[in-house]
This record gives sequence, structure tokens and C-alpha cells, in this order.
Amino acid sequence: MLPHVILHNSISADGRVDWFPADIGLHYEIAGRFGADTHLGGSDTFLGMPGPIPPEDESAFQAPVRDPADTRSILVVPDSRGRVRFWHALRQYPYWRDYVALCSTSTPSDYLDYLRQRHIGCIVAGQDHVDMRRALEELNAVYGSKTVLLDSGGTLNGVLLREGLVDEVSLLIHPHLVGGVAPRSFFRAPELSDANEVIGLRLMH
Repeated sequence: MLPHVILHNSISADGRVDWFPADIGLHYEIAGRFGADTHLGGSDTFLGMPGPIPPEDESAFQAPVRDPADTRSILVVPDSRGRVRFWHALRQYPYWRDYVALCSTSTPSDYLDYLRQRHIGCIVAGQDHVDMRRALEELNAVYGSKTVLLDSGGTLNGVLLREGLVDEVSLLIHPHLVGGVAPRSFFRAPELSDANEVIGLRLMH
């Protein structure tokens, strides 16, 4: 069974996700209204986080103590190539109660070992890339994911939109124009070959 997926992005008036001063406080105030139990972010989003990453210590290898009463969401990151290797730093943030990496059969075995040694959850779905449909079904079955907040860049957004896995789109539109010949929009995907593939929307609020 698939969870309910809400794509939530802050964009400029021309659809870009970069260069303009986004209102991050309002972005996450709105995000909090969705009551999502799962936070899905792209690996590029986290790899682009500013600031130095602290070194690992013994706590990185300790199994977390999970509280059944904890209502925070779980953090899920698709990372078929095994590039996110600072889960210990992500654990320092107070936003999430558990952590899951989405991998594929082509994910390097040393990365799977890395996750296992640090008690990071792992779902293997797909061959060359993560099969997002299967991964979302597994998140529902294994972790009880019912509502997923997709808070990511255009690439992961594009994958889920093209595969018909997004149920709602929430856009916080800022009064700025960025422009550019190759804009980083919130929806990045190959060009269409059939007009019937255009995604129609119905205004909910």
C-alpha cells in the first residue's frame, strides 16, 4: 500500500528553488501542518548542506533507544550510490526519531555495511536506481508510513511526479524572479513526448 505523498517546496515566482531568500521559518511552519510521519529528502539536498561535518565518535555506532510515544517523523533519503556518510550528524538534529536510507541492488556493499554498523534503517528496492514505488510501499509496510512529506530538490520531485506518486503539491511562492537559461525548478524531469503526460492539478486550498 502506498502512503499519501505531499510535495512541499519554496519557490520563486518563476519556479526556481535557488538564489532567492526563502522564508525557511514559514516553509516549515506550513510543513508542520501536514502531520507527516515521514520526511523524504534527496541525497543532493543533504550533500549541499552548509557548514563543517563533525567527526564520528562512539555514539554513531550505538543502537538508538526508540520511544513508542515519540511522534516526530522519520527521515528517509534515497542514496543508491552511497554518498551520504554523515548520518551521525543528521542524528544531532531534533527533527526526526528514526532514519532510513533507500538503496538498490547496485549500491556498494561497503555502504550497506556502513549503514548496518550505525543502525541506520535500509530498504533495498530497484536495480540501478531506487524504485520509488516499491520503496514507498516498503516504508508503509515496515515503518508504518502513512503521510510522506517530500521536501526535496527538483530531481527527486521529478521522479515521483513522473511516476504518479505525488498526491498533493504545496508551493510557498516568493515574490522574486530569478530567471536563467537552465533554471533549477522544483520539477526537473526529461522533456515530454506526449501532451497527455502533462500533470493536471485541482486546487484544494
